[in-house]
Amino acid sequence: MRNKITASIRFCFKGQTHEPMLELDIDEFMRTSQKIEGLYRLLAREGNFDLYSYEYEMMQAEPIRIKNASGLITQYINDEILDINAFAAAWKTSQINKKLSTIAQTRLNIDDLTQQPDLQAALFDAYTLGQENK
Repeated sequence: MRNKITASIRFCFKGQTHEPMLELDIDEFMRTSQKIEGLYRLLAREGNFDLYSYEYEMMQAEPIRIKNASGLITQYINDEILDINAFAAAWKTSQINKKLSTIAQTRLNIDDLTQQPDLQAALFDAYTLGQENK
């Protein structure tokens, strides 16, 4: 299941209340940014705010609210606030496990790697070791 969200932020500037909102494929966002600051920039663009303005600074002082979430990300939202660091770690692990599942299916004819947790852990460790040696 794809990770999708509706992100919004509500803030006041010069007596006006602003609430830019956007629907986001969080998988694509994670591939390119992985930092919460990236969400602020996207919301600023959605609201037509200059990234070098006091208005943008005021916006960054408020938390980003997450609604209508689907996928893995739902486990990392509490009271409409996303724990981006915990989600980023889980998302990265899930992306690695998808690749490992493909390898297990292609090379070992294993259709569901999660049914063999020892093998999955060994493949994950080998992947991690390979990344450390780059």
